[in-house]
Amino acid sequence: MLFAGHVYAYNCSGVAQYSDGASYNNGNIVQNLGVAYQCTVGGWCSVGGPYAPGAGWAWNNAWSSLGACGSTGGPSSSSSSSSGNNNGGGSCANWTAGTYYNVGVVVRYNNAYYRAKNANPGYDPVISTWFWEPVASCPGGNNSSSSSSNNNGGSCPQWTAGTNYYAGNVVVFNGSYFMAEHDNPGYDPTISTWFWEPVASCSGGNNSSSSSSTGGGTGFAAIVNQAQFNQMFPNRNSFYTYSGLVAAANTFPAFANTGDIQVRKREAAAALANFSHETGGLVYINEIAQGEYCSGGATPCGVCAPGKRYYGRGPIQLSWNYNYCTAGQALGLDLWANPDQVSQNATTAWRTALWFWMTQSGAGYRPAHSSITGGYGFGETIRTINGSLECNGGNPGQVQSRINSYQSFIQILGGTPGNNLGC
Repeated sequence: MLFAGHVYAYNCSGVAQYSDGASYNNGNIVQNLGVAYQCTVGGWCSVGGPYAPGAGWAWNNAWSSLGACGSTGGPSSSSSSSSGNNNGGGSCANWTAGTYYNVGVVVRYNNAYYRAKNANPGYDPVISTWFWEPVASCPGGNNSSSSSSNNNGGSCPQWTAGTNYYAGNVVVFNGSYFMAEHDNPGYDPTISTWFWEPVASCSGGNNSSSSSSTGGGTGFAAIVNQAQFNQMFPNRNSFYTYSGLVAAANTFPAFANTGDIQVRKREAAAALANFSHETGGLVYINEIAQGEYCSGGATPCGVCAPGKRYYGRGPIQLSWNYNYCTAGQALGLDLWANPDQVSQNATTAWRTALWFWMTQSGAGYRPAHSSITGGYGFGETIRTINGSLECNGGNPGQVQSRINSYQSFIQILGGTPGNNLGC
């Protein structure tokens, strides 16, 4: 029970300030808006925007509040962390209502043991099942998800609702094996099929729940690694980070994750080739000629915000007031009122580029994503992005420049370019 009038404080001394779009792993602690938060789902913590702790509308899907920043009480108190010590001593403290418990602390309650899945101010372990999970015994080495998930000996743990799983984890559910395709906070493997896929056996997955997967698995990061990205963009502006791109790709899980391996490589190469062309090899963040780009027509956000200019920004050089409005609404950000966000946050910049790539038809017949996955060829992605100026003989030199980048990138990825490269 949380008693009225009892304020829990967290010692935020030395705790890093949250940065929207930065890369965070499970267990990382940050402070934001005067409150401390702990990351519970690494992939989502890094997305930012709607998952920003305490600020975004979906923050509690990615973060757990540790309490308001202060000098006393809360998880900074040595008494609560040590009294709940579960590091193999075989003795766990009795649960006490109103005591703050950190993630991983094991307590004894009614002669049973419970482990804190999420930090909490002393919620009842039997009633508050999102915060607590039953474990067989007291020693933390045998109870924590970081060790019980080991499957190197051919044995996988039973799936447990509410446990954090990371890409590559393998679990047993109703006698069948499932591997996590994406980080998730314990979704049902048979219902949440985007997060889980059935596998034939326990072997092959790394089931350590103590760290998130940053390579392999599925999605964009499985197609393009850091070294390949560096090879593609040796002179890029430091603003355009690989981690920011990976985080942005988590917002659009179908990106470079649709079709067979060749299709996935083609989409990654095609997107990066077009982004390279728009930015001079990821050198430019802002358009050189910084015009207003205010259409004068009303958008769902209004016409144009006072004093704001909607010139090209980011990898896709997002332009025009209506695009900033629509992209912002899709991403949970007010880009219409503050378009500079696109040039200030790497993940936001990448997300706007992928938003256009995945959802907008532009000057073409379909989104660029659909052109690649539907087999229409790289040329149709050019048409979508700038076809009115470049395609049908409009500017063959620009078209060939995009094709050259695409062929170079697909070679780096070990793929084949496919047909219909021009437009």
